[in-house]
Parts: sequence; structure tokens; C-alpha cells
Amino acid sequence: MFKKSSGHSANREPELIVGLDLGTSKVTVVVAEREHHGDEAQIIGVGQAPSNGIRKGLIVNLDQAVRSVRQAVGDAQNMVGQDISEVTVAFGGGDVTSIRSTGMVSLGRSPRQVMQLDIERVIEAAQADVVIPANQTILHTIPVEYSLDGNVGIDDPLGMTGMRLDIQLQSVIVPTATIQNVLNCVKKAGLDVAGIVIKPLASALGALSPEEALAGGVVLDIGGGTTGIAVFSDGRPKYLGLVSIGGDHITNDVGSVLKLPLNKAEEIKKEVSVFAGVEDENETIDFAYNGRNFSISKYDLHEIVKCRIEELCDVLVRPEIKAAGISMLPAGIVVTGGVSKTEGIDAFLLDLMDLPARISAPVDANRMPPGRNTQEYTAASGIIRYVLEKERDPFRYLENPQVIDMKDREPHTLVPPLEKTPVKDGKEPPKERPGFNPFKSIGDVFKDLF
Repeated sequence: MFKKSSGHSANREPELIVGLDLGTSKVTVVVAEREHHGDEAQIIGVGQAPSNGIRKGLIVNLDQAVRSVRQAVGDAQNMVGQDISEVTVAFGGGDVTSIRSTGMVSLGRSPRQVMQLDIERVIEAAQADVVIPANQTILHTIPVEYSLDGNVGIDDPLGMTGMRLDIQLQSVIVPTATIQNVLNCVKKAGLDVAGIVIKPLASALGALSPEEALAGGVVLDIGGGTTGIAVFSDGRPKYLGLVSIGGDHITNDVGSVLKLPLNKAEEIKKEVSVFAGVEDENETIDFAYNGRNFSISKYDLHEIVKCRIEELCDVLVRPEIKAAGISMLPAGIVVTGGVSKTEGIDAFLLDLMDLPARISAPVDANRMPPGRNTQEYTAASGIIRYVLEKERDPFRYLENPQVIDMKDREPHTLVPPLEKTPVKDGKEPPKERPGFNPFKSIGDVFKDLF
């Protein structure tokens, strides 16, 4: 997917697409290069820095978080030899709510082709039923499925013929303050925000193959402080969720129960195989640390890690998957994020969740720098895929332009002007209505908030 497009003028300088992943453990910057407005891009560098000032995906110390962003950007700039000024940001903190709504519009008394205006109308109709809680904001509006004259499973109705257009729409709602803090952090680091994406979506795009996304599967991004859940079917996200439990929860338990410092607890928990268990319950791990001798039961360590992962998946993740309403998931569970490196976690999840399970590094790992292409970098690589998919289909992932307004600048969109939409299947695109704002029907709510 990430290849340079060769159909553009050699006189133009290549463009950069930059993703910024604000993680609990690390801040990652991924840089991709493409020919001017090309359809494909090549990842050319990945920068990183320890994540300070971020806990459970939330910014808790703005100045520390800003320093971490600057360090990661500096690392990426040194790698690619170019300055970075604008980023698309992925974040994964705070309460995330996915709300499904439906809308319908009539195309007339006799069949005719669906125009872009009709798609805009049906999206607005579905948005009319979305109730936004106080102090929260719609971050994404995602068309889940179209139907035309009762025929479901329509991926793109533009240019098709019918009399009635229906839509299922997913609205991703997050706390307003969470977004504001993310934007303030990026702005204070000296960067412009081209777009913002919820991290479970970025992780899914980075981890799932096209075949898995079509068949139906669940992506679990188990990171340092949070776990993102994305349920895909028919190539589209049917549900996005987030729970504030991650690898640090396991580390804290290991340190507390075994009376270990957290940095040492983090180190030894990585020696656990959660599926294989411990054959000899008397076997120990012996080591010296800060002048003290420790003797840790391997069995106790195994049980702590196993119980916490079981609690995460069985008690917290399973209800999120159920909320998606997808009964068939042939692709099973795709696990990514730092905790997915735990030995045996795929077999453990297969046994626990009764679904196929595999560990996933980024789909485009072979095009990323060695050492920075493992599971921890899946979300960062997924940001590039998100930008490219959003450009190809302006209605696939609709961002709220008023989110970007929160940082006192004009809304910026990476979507090319709609009048430049390429010809599809030999048909000229219908005339567009300029200035379409899919969030216009709820604009008054944001005016009151800001």
C-alpha cells in the first residue's frame, strides 16, 4: 500500500504525511512521503520519545507532554532530514462512546442516480437523532452501511440508482476537555494539526489486512495505559471503544504483590508465558536489585499476569465486543500494542474468548525502520493509512471541523476539494454542493460550548 505514486509531475517536491501517536509509554512520530496529492505514500522514518506527562492516555502535565512531543518530532526530523510542521494526531484517553443512528431520504417518485447531495442529506438525517452529552464532542462520524431501496450492504451508493437511500451512522463521542488538551499540547510543541483520530481506529487500520477487515474481526490494542477495541466487518468499523486498563495495571499488581519496584516489576513480567503456565510451582526467579536479594515465585508471577489479562478481556473487552452487535467474526481477534508481546497471549485469548487470535505487528512493518516496526508502532503506522483512506473517500471518516477550531485556527482538511473527485467506473461525478459541513445540524451545540 505504501508505495510512491509515479503519475505526478517530477517538478513538484514530495509531500510529507506525518502522524503523531500520543501513547502512555511513548510518543511516536511516523513520517511518510508521497508525490504531490498521490494516492499512495512511503514511510520514510519513525521517531519516538519516552512519554512523560501522559497517564492512561490523558495529558496530566502539559509541559512534560509538550517536551515529549518535541523530542519525538526532533528524532523523526533527524531520521528523515526534513522539518515537520503539521501532524495528524492519534490519542486514546478518556471516555469514548460509540453511538449508532439511522437516517433515510427519498430520491423521488421514480428511480434516479444517487448524487453527492443525497449522501449529505442522509448523513444529516442520521445525525439529527444523535444526542450529545454536556461537555462532550463528536470526534468522528463514520458511515457504517448504506442501503438502497432496502438492499443492504451498499459500500458506496454514489451513482447507483434507486428511490430511497438509508444509512447506518456511527458517531464517536469523547470529552471536549480531552480533545482540547491534546490540541493545546500539539500547538504548544510548535505544530499545526491537520486532523485528529481516535487511537483504536488508527490501530485497527494499522493492524488489519483488507481481507480481515472485510470478513469481520476485532482489534485489541493493549498499550501501556489503555486498551483500544475496534470491531470491523464488511471493511468498515462497526464499533470503537476504549478501556483505561493496560500494561501498567499488570505492572502495578506485580510490584505490589511481590514487593518490587515498578521498573523491576515491568522487567520481570515480560518473562511470563500466560498460556504455558509453570510446571514446577517451587521454581523461582532470583536476582539482586539495589543491594537486596529477591526470590520471586514463577507460579505467583504467572498467576498475577494471567489473572489481570483475563480480567481485562473477559470482564471489560467482551462487553465492548458484544455492543458492536456483530455475531460472526471469522478473522477473530487481532492483538497489537506492547502487551501483545506477552508470550502465549494469542493462545490464551483463543482459549478464553473462543475466537481465533493472532499477534499483529503493523501491516506495513516491512516498510518501517528495523526496531521501530513492532506491535508498539501499529497505531502510528495506522495514522498514515487513515489519512490516505480519508482522502480517497471524503465520506469514509468524517471529522468534525469544529474540533480543529478549538485551537483558534481555521479548520484544515486533508480531503481534496470535492469538485476534484476522480471519475468512478467511467461515470462523471455529480455536481457537488460546496462547503458541505456534515456537522452543521449540531453546530449550535458547539457554539454554546465554545
